[in-house]
Amino acid sequence: MKFPVYLDNAATTPVDPRVAEKMSSCLTMDGVFGNAASKTHLYGWQAAEAVDIARNQVADLVGADSREIVFTSGATESDNLAVTGLAFRFQGGTRNVIVTSEIEHKAILDSCSFAERLGYQVVRIKPDREGRITPEMLREHLSDRVLLVTLMQANNEVGTVNDIKALAETAHEYGALFHSDCAQSAGKVSIDVREMPVDYLSFSGHKLYGPKGIGAFYIRNDAPRPEAVIHGGGHERGLRSGTLAVHQIAGMGLAYELARQSFAAENARVAALRERLRHGLCSLAGVSLNGAARDRLPGNLNLTFRGVDGEQFLLTLTKIAVSTGSACTSAAVEPSYVLRALGLSPADAHASIRFSLGRFTTEEEIDFTVDYVKTEYLKLKAKGDFWK
Repeated sequence: MKFPVYLDNAATTPVDPRVAEKMSSCLTMDGVFGNAASKTHLYGWQAAEAVDIARNQVADLVGADSREIVFTSGATESDNLAVTGLAFRFQGGTRNVIVTSEIEHKAILDSCSFAERLGYQVVRIKPDREGRITPEMLREHLSDRVLLVTLMQANNEVGTVNDIKALAETAHEYGALFHSDCAQSAGKVSIDVREMPVDYLSFSGHKLYGPKGIGAFYIRNDAPRPEAVIHGGGHERGLRSGTLAVHQIAGMGLAYELARQSFAAENARVAALRERLRHGLCSLAGVSLNGAARDRLPGNLNLTFRGVDGEQFLLTLTKIAVSTGSACTSAAVEPSYVLRALGLSPADAHASIRFSLGRFTTEEEIDFTVDYVKTEYLKLKAKGDFWK
């Protein structure tokens, strides 16, 4: 095993070696290094073809038409394009309400806060204790004033999966548009836009064994186009200007293709490892699961180690790489806003650790982690450090 054992795949996944090789082939004179916007020579044509292939690969994973996929710098930009872009387009209109939840990614919550400064009212739904938003909960906040509903398919901290098909159908009953952040769920939870009446989706490259700095935005062909938030050159059908990063796009495309090919087998294997870890650690008194027991991401396990400060506990767990929550808020000393919204006390939220497994996690690593965490827990408990 390589130490520390990597169990923080929700923060980022390592690039699959096949993806790295593909990206490398798009960097040098011997490969496809050209500008995809160069229409007058072979180098540009080759680059444009690589982008087209990748666009189709991303589309195929979610059942979309390739013309509905826009490449961005990541899911954060895609989230901003959905919320801020639509807020700019419909500013001053009669639909001036945006509905979201209290446990969305900061890219959504901060974009919604910006929309408030533009004059929109933002409704933030409190989830149930498992981190779920149901259609019934959503319907309580819908009216003909709602412009957009934005609810993630799977929560990045606790892993609970929402039924975005039912949520989108509910939003459409009131004429509202529907967006979902699928950065964590793509390739791990079934997504088929031919069956889900979603209008917009956000995707990430580095959460699915692709590179950082690349993402995608799905916009249904007949959905209103958001206002662009990046201008200059009119790339990506005017929705996202900037020279296309061919190597990153090609990498993301292949990563999504590999995920599509191995979808069932890989997710079943990872889920089995997660359950092995859960049963091993939840046998300890004082350890409990956060999020849904069933409807959750295959690789996500968020546990509360009651009576211990999570950050202090992490300092003792030097042989594994885990986190206390979202990497996007790791600099904060406050307890996780997601866990607090689920009803955990500040002490219990501080005492929670997220284990996130992935493609390269092995059974040997899981067995080691169970024994190691148990040993450290009992050792510290015997010293009384957990119960200050």
